[in-house]
Amino acid sequence: MLDLIVRGGEVVRPEGAGRFDLGVREGRIAVVAAAGSLEAEAEREVDARGLVVLPGGIEPHAHLGEIVPAAWAGARDVYTQGPRAASRAALFGGTTTIIDFATAPGRSEGLPPTTINEDVERRRAAFAGQCYTDYAFHYVLRGEVGAERLSQVAEAVAQGNASFKVFMTFPRLRVPDGYLAAAFEAVGRAGGMMVVHGENDEVVRAMTERLKREGRDQASNLHLVHNNLSEALAFQTATRIASHHGAGVYFVHTTAKEGVAVIAEARAAGQPVYGEALHNYLEFTAADYAKPAGMLVHTYPALKGEADREALVEGLLDGRLSTVGTDEYTTSRQVKLHGTTIETAAGGHNGIETRLAVAWTKFVAERGMSLEWFAGIVSSNAARILGLYPRKGAIAVGSDADLVLMDPALQRMITVAGLHAETDYSIWDGFACNGYPVMTILRGRVVVENGTLRGDPSDGEWLGRKVAPEILAGPAV
Repeated sequence: MLDLIVRGGEVVRPEGAGRFDLGVREGRIAVVAAAGSLEAEAEREVDARGLVVLPGGIEPHAHLGEIVPAAWAGARDVYTQGPRAASRAALFGGTTTIIDFATAPGRSEGLPPTTINEDVERRRAAFAGQCYTDYAFHYVLRGEVGAERLSQVAEAVAQGNASFKVFMTFPRLRVPDGYLAAAFEAVGRAGGMMVVHGENDEVVRAMTERLKREGRDQASNLHLVHNNLSEALAFQTATRIASHHGAGVYFVHTTAKEGVAVIAEARAAGQPVYGEALHNYLEFTAADYAKPAGMLVHTYPALKGEADREALVEGLLDGRLSTVGTDEYTTSRQVKLHGTTIETAAGGHNGIETRLAVAWTKFVAERGMSLEWFAGIVSSNAARILGLYPRKGAIAVGSDADLVLMDPALQRMITVAGLHAETDYSIWDGFACNGYPVMTILRGRVVVENGTLRGDPSDGEWLGRKVAPEILAGPAV
């Protein structure tokens, strides 16, 4: 007796897409059989004929329940949308796993020194009972990372905390190059993945001061600060350091054609380097900043030009880039538009629900991307790179039964009212989708069906991760 059977869909497996029946038992895929051949009983059956069955989406880059800088928000103690609301929205969009962030407490929190594993446990406690999806955390290494902190990396990796984020710019976050090299060395030796926000700090600071001096520090000029040269220099630095220490690199929010080129060069040389693009970068450019309320579309680093947008699209089509993320960072419209200068403009937007539908429209419907590669850029590639595969990101016997059923014939206009985030705006309001998720299944349980939420915020589980050796040996995805 099976718990669930999904019959007759176009199932996207690691071996390829085809019509199959799926049998689920105790939260995992127990049977994959040719369509119409599964002779078994189940507590529930789902008719997936005419639908595409994909592995549940994996959001590799989200900021949930995170404090918003006062300079951005115009007030203190303002937070981004928390895990309960964001994960609910994620389920409606076909995402079943979210990777967020953990870090050491700030000085203002007045807590005693902590270890990496303690910081992750603290973050896990904030998500426990509050998350509809499964979840994990990148650990953020900040500032002049000391030897004691780096000595904790190996134990953190052993406990399932497989990825570590570093910023190459921003005050109080930036890891200077010498400390950056030490971090790469520690993470590489431990078998973890370095997650890199790559911008050259000197370029960013110099352009900030120049635009302020010239009276051109309006937020709409952010692309002149967080610019193409900054990304090129930072990506080159990070890949050289990674090569020296034998570390893997996952570049979040690649924005520029130069960034795509550096990633491609490193991969051609055999380095384990992987790149992410955000789904808003696939539609908007820096030209949109000058429109009324144009800063709604902004995330850091800044959007660039038309040639950069096309390079990101082409990079995702041909495999130079590996994943589509969102940098999910949901606030209200008022908070998002409060800052009007290059130093106060708020980053991020509410994208976690719209990612799969927008990417499907952009790539499968409009450009003929294969179903196998689409499953890669929204799910399985992130699972492989960040240490979740094959538990997540695969429709295979033994994998978690995380599934999203896409209706390729469903045409739907995105509206703010039709989304499920706790906010009053969406940059995708009015975007026409050619294909949309109609059912989401988390570990064998139907959690969204026909626009109705059937999951519970206690459903989400923390995921321990281990990056496979082949991912760290070369560009395996």
